[in-house]
Amino acid sequence: MKIAFVGKGGSGKTTLSSLFIRHLAAAGAPVVAVDADINQHLGAALGLDEAEAAALPAMGDQLPLIKDYLRGSNPRIASAATMIKTTPPGEGSRLLRVRGDNPVYDACARPVELDGGTVRLMVTGPFTEADLGVACYHSKTGAVELCLNHLVDGRDEYIVVDMTAGSDSFASGMFTRFDITFLVAEPTRKGVSVYRQYKEYARDYGVRLAVVGNKVQGQDDLDYLREQVGDDLLVTVGHSDWVRAMEKGRPPRFDLLEDANRRALHALRTAADATYDERDWERYTRQMVHFHLKNARSWGNERTGADLAAQVDPDFVLGESVVANA
Repeated sequence: MKIAFVGKGGSGKTTLSSLFIRHLAAAGAPVVAVDADINQHLGAALGLDEAEAAALPAMGDQLPLIKDYLRGSNPRIASAATMIKTTPPGEGSRLLRVRGDNPVYDACARPVELDGGTVRLMVTGPFTEADLGVACYHSKTGAVELCLNHLVDGRDEYIVVDMTAGSDSFASGMFTRFDITFLVAEPTRKGVSVYRQYKEYARDYGVRLAVVGNKVQGQDDLDYLREQVGDDLLVTVGHSDWVRAMEKGRPPRFDLLEDANRRALHALRTAADATYDERDWERYTRQMVHFHLKNARSWGNERTGADLAAQVDPDFVLGESVVANA
């Protein structure tokens, strides 16, 4: 399952995504965790100290390797240099799986041990001083989008992405790359404003959206969220002494997480798992191609000096059957 956590800055999306990752790991599920937020706090939320988090390899720095590996023997891609963040796979492309090893994971992923299991953590890398005035943060997330385009995940396999805050996710087609998107919203007007933006932008793309109400302190907060987001409200999360201790760098054993919050995490996994039987790989591939052609016309052709529309393999549909038949 490909899962995104989004929300306005300060909503708690990184904290909740880290709790969900811990919940999956405690159940023994294979997990790839990706920090695609400009603030890069997921590593710390998973228990890394500052030095360990700073030492994580940035995916953007490994983009040539990622492109070269994923290109494989695809005859429609003349060179790795002509690949852009939206380049879709085709016959001969190499695909990623959640399980197993490959050069992309070797270069970009690091194991993080959690009580109950180990997950792979990948990070886009921070926005550095060298980027100021010359780059947008979406240039960092391009490596994530390219990997998601080439990822085939199966039942009970999870890739969890902590996305950049607000509606910035819509600056690329990456928002369509997920089976379900959990939008973390506080019970305030600002808290639900990102929900309204996301709902409107995603309407035409079949994005499955579920709201996680965070920092809910009582019935009035709950009533407010139900009034504002309706049936999209999946679960709510309140105060957590466990989270407070985790934020101080002293997380207790995960099995000591409060029962109410444990039930909320279980509801998130149940909602994610329910999307498996409703997957539409043809639509997924079609949307991938749509955004690739859009980016090709807008800037890709000019930047690479190639006709990037020629990279599209019209007979290729990404899916588990592709891996099985490879």
